[in-house]
Amino acid sequence: MQTIVSISNVSKTYASGYQALKDVSLDIRRGEILALLGPNGAGKTTLISIICGIVNASAGTVRVDGHDIVADYRITRSRIGLVPQELSLGAFEKVWHSLCFSRGLFGREPNPAYLEQLLKDLSLWEKRYSPLMALSGGMKRRVLIAKALAHEPTVLFLDEPTAGVDVELRKDMWALVRRLRASGVTIILTTHYIEEAEAIADRVGVIHQGKLLLVDDKEALMHKLGKRQLVVELEAPLSAVPEALGAWSLELAGNGTRLVYTYDPHKAHTGIHELLQAVRDAGLVIKDVNTIKTSLEEIFVNLVSVKS
Repeated sequence: MQTIVSISNVSKTYASGYQALKDVSLDIRRGEILALLGPNGAGKTTLISIICGIVNASAGTVRVDGHDIVADYRITRSRIGLVPQELSLGAFEKVWHSLCFSRGLFGREPNPAYLEQLLKDLSLWEKRYSPLMALSGGMKRRVLIAKALAHEPTVLFLDEPTAGVDVELRKDMWALVRRLRASGVTIILTTHYIEEAEAIADRVGVIHQGKLLLVDDKEALMHKLGKRQLVVELEAPLSAVPEALGAWSLELAGNGTRLVYTYDPHKAHTGIHELLQAVRDAGLVIKDVNTIKTSLEEIFVNLVSVKS
């Protein structure tokens, strides 16, 4: 797949001496949804700010659609839309005028039909002539998204776009993201809602302490790093795991009614058949059996804790 954003050996050290990014290299594919995960202070916002031309890198280069972000900043900035974390809108400006201004700022010709559809997609059409100061926090967040899309960018950055917003906006947001991706827009998002990344992203990158720990296809990542658990539900509760089952390193859960066995599904021999037979041989009555896949959140937490 063609690369649309190429990040090569990018580092950022602030005047205070704090190093926010450490030799980050990443190729972002055209038309994909890439989720960047990391704890607060990991460097996610700094990386996005450098690509968008808001912060200067201390070292390294970034190219957007083949253009260097420093030498060709006008071209690259026109290709990019950014939805920042912070709400930063004028108080008295009306929604419609704000979008028209954002579109004109990048030299795009007027297109009322496009802006109308954008506002309808974000449930803002009825508020188009409302002053920004009269909107709720969730509505202001919608306006930020609309402003970022007003000039029809080919690359869209969403920096914690659904933090602190209502469920309805999240649903609208992700529905819009899927439509944008279908139209060819590349989307890079940072989020603390890891279940959202798991639901919508094509690839996942993990940033911690300024370093890019890994980038991989979501499914491949969960395949390589994911574990599974076999949960054996018993008819009668136990006070402890029987000695006869000690070879499987079982955990006792559910007030003693569940035996939990963690295993690697990619190994040729998982030991499940022998475990179930041993449970029966121990005189335990099995009520139910099911398996649980490791979530993306658990993989993320394990990666970050190992690297800390």
